[in-house]
Amino acid sequence: MYPTDFRYTKEHEWVKLEGDVATVGITDYAQHELGDVVYVELPAARAKVEAGQAFGTVESVKSVSEIFSPVTGEVTEANGVLADHPETINQDAHGAAWLVRIRTSNAASEIASLMDAAAYEAYIAEQQKEASA
Repeated sequence: MYPTDFRYTKEHEWVKLEGDVATVGITDYAQHELGDVVYVELPAARAKVEAGQAFGTVESVKSVSEIFSPVTGEVTEANGVLADHPETINQDAHGAAWLVRIRTSNAASEIASLMDAAAYEAYIAEQQKEASA
């Protein structure tokens, strides 16, 4: 269910590294927990982001959630489709609904500390187990 070439954060973001550019989004689990997404606020190109720091928000019919950057760098592009079609996050969280692309100089070490798909799935299972206890 979770792409094996992505890395995942405990805050439910995913990141895919291609060269020195990291594409970031929220996971399918996160969009499911949020419910129907109605608004997305993203940084503009050239904005500086820090690993572990919030860079935007996703608003659903249930709540507003901050989005945290898994890497440090400069935003090269924000997904403009989401301004007019935020529901894309509910439809294709791991594909068309990517949020930002970030040029980074230290991605390898930052991404090494994130979970792979198997670890992320185990993390979700543990969270769900704790929530139902």
